[in-house]
Amino acid sequence: MNRLPRWIDLIIIPAISLLLAMLFSGLAIWSIGEDPFNAFKIMIDGSLRSTYGWGYTLYYATNFIFTGLAVSIAFHARLFNIGGEGQAVLGGLGVALICLYIPWPHWTLALVGASICGALFGAAWAAIPAFLQAKRGSHIVITTIMFNFIAAALLNFLLIGLLKPAKVMEPATAKFPEATNLPNLHEVLGLFGIPFSKATPANISLFVAIAACIVIWVLIWHTRLGYAIRSFGQSESAAKYAGISSTKIIMITMLISGALAGMMAINNVMGEAERLVLNAAEGAGFIGIAVALMGRSHPFGVFLAALLFGFLYQGGAELAFSTSIPREMVVVIQSLVILFTGALDGMVRAPIERLYLAMQKQKTVAE
Repeated sequence: MNRLPRWIDLIIIPAISLLLAMLFSGLAIWSIGEDPFNAFKIMIDGSLRSTYGWGYTLYYATNFIFTGLAVSIAFHARLFNIGGEGQAVLGGLGVALICLYIPWPHWTLALVGASICGALFGAAWAAIPAFLQAKRGSHIVITTIMFNFIAAALLNFLLIGLLKPAKVMEPATAKFPEATNLPNLHEVLGLFGIPFSKATPANISLFVAIAACIVIWVLIWHTRLGYAIRSFGQSESAAKYAGISSTKIIMITMLISGALAGMMAINNVMGEAERLVLNAAEGAGFIGIAVALMGRSHPFGVFLAALLFGFLYQGGAELAFSTSIPREMVVVIQSLVILFTGALDGMVRAPIERLYLAMQKQKTVAE
């Protein structure tokens, strides 16, 4: 049972974990003969000091919001969905099919159709591991990992065969029709007189991701289904005693989780590439795990953690481009953030909890 106030759990502990990660990242950069302060300045300038940088930061963050929400809702039911990558890949397939083969008259209708189709394909891919967990006892971690590889192989098969245009060597679909092209943030913000860079992939799907955060918040904390999911996650035996079906909760939770991961494709497939290519998910499904951990499985926390990892991705790209620091060092920085905010959470939490309890005990004695 968590004995810390919510504000410490959601703000103080992640902040300290992040500071430790940045400290060790600085030491790693210094160890290869580079100036860590200059490196962090380049990352900040490249991702936050211009609308161009913000565009890429928000583009990456949009992907991570969807996959972070997918992992977080599964966490509430104590289900470790590591299949977000494969579910996002299948979501991309659904988005590509509906954009290519349905003559949409306008991007608004195409966005609705692609969102639904991407969600359905992602949910369908999550349904099989969910069924195996609920009915056969197969561990959800193992099956979702395996389905990532199956999804990648299936996409590869389709892109080098059935979906590849004739006389084209690249394993990718044809470009989507112009009517399906989503407005980028330059066009959206321009309606309100806010200047923004044209040369970024950030698009209107960012607002769909934010809406998804709100919907998941309402679902988890303000509906009977959300209460059942949280009850099942806290104690499966108690939930069964209360009449909550474990099979129903596992299936519904994983379907929602897969749907959220599949919806990521409206950003990277429909909004950015405007076609389906190999490795379209770009590892966002796995980053979603770290985002959910750092965001404490709360939609607002997921939103903030997604912004952080969007900053790390864009800032890391600028760092690799502008300095002699190798790309591998950028991966090390990202890994340290994941390590301290996820795996080593207890190392930070334990002393803070002891300090807080000691202060509370001293306050009680004084009173």
